Amino acid sequence: MTERIGFIGLGSMGRPMASNLQRKGFALRVFDIDETPMEALAALGARAADSVRAIAADADIVVTMLPGSSEVEDVVLGADGIAAHGRPGLLLLEMSTVDPATTDRLAARLAAAEMGVVDAPVGRLASHAERGESLFMVGAAAADFARVQPLLAAMGTTIHHCGEVGAGIRTKLINNYLAIVSCQMNAEALALAARFGLDLRKTLDVIHGTTATNGQLKLNFATKVLTGDIEPGFSIDLAHKDLGLIVAAANAARVPLPIAAAARESVSLARSTPYHAKDFSALLDHWCERAGIASPRL
Repeated sequence: MTERIGFIGLGSMGRPMASNLQRKGFALRVFDIDETPMEALAALGARAADSVRAIAADADIVVTMLPGSSEVEDVVLGADGIAAHGRPGLLLLEMSTVDPATTDRLAARLAAAEMGVVDAPVGRLASHAERGESLFMVGAAAADFARVQPLLAAMGTTIHHCGEVGAGIRTKLINNYLAIVSCQMNAEALALAARFGLDLRKTLDVIHGTTATNGQLKLNFATKVLTGDIEPGFSIDLAHKDLGLIVAAANAARVPLPIAAAARESVSLARSTPYHAKDFSALLDHWCERAGIASPRL
């Protein structure tokens, strides 16, 4: 039997992910509080729903891609949510970046209602989601992983089964910790290089030839801020949110992360400026502006 798929959350990541599912043969019913992306999905053949409740009542698998923990809890555990209106056997494919404790609560509540949860937060950027090249970090029981694997393969190119439910989001926080802190360090280092008057290309040649190199500098900076493009693939606001989740989760686990805490407070300075909605590589422009330095460009 073909599984009926519901998709809730059609933002900068959810809309292209849902679009890839629809284009690749999955019949979707979609919902978002914004009508515009629902109209775009309807133009591809998806059916628009008027509520989360309608999605829950109609779907075998519900995909959620939402801004944060509070939105996920409301959609899943609220009075009109998935737990209240889904049927036994429904599987939630939760792809948002949330507090791991939220994932644990969802799994417990849905298990009590004879429903399942897969947590599969997304790696890579919105541009990858558009091309169907996302990476997924999945926490799931084996049978549930098998059910969602065709959906993940339609939305991305790389799928890592990290363990049981909750392992996906915990892996995502480790990944984002390194990515965001690298971005902050790169911004500071290149601002200092600009103040020194160094040639940017020569400086990058040196860095990329040593262990100082990193993916953020080699890939994201090279295609975003250093070309003058700071429109968000992953915004400073989201970077700050994720650092908050990382620090909170570490505190709950009694693991000190002083670098993460310092980076969160540093990113909060950029978040208080118009750069907050720009790509997190724009931390470079923020720090150059504060220092009165022209932002380096390739």
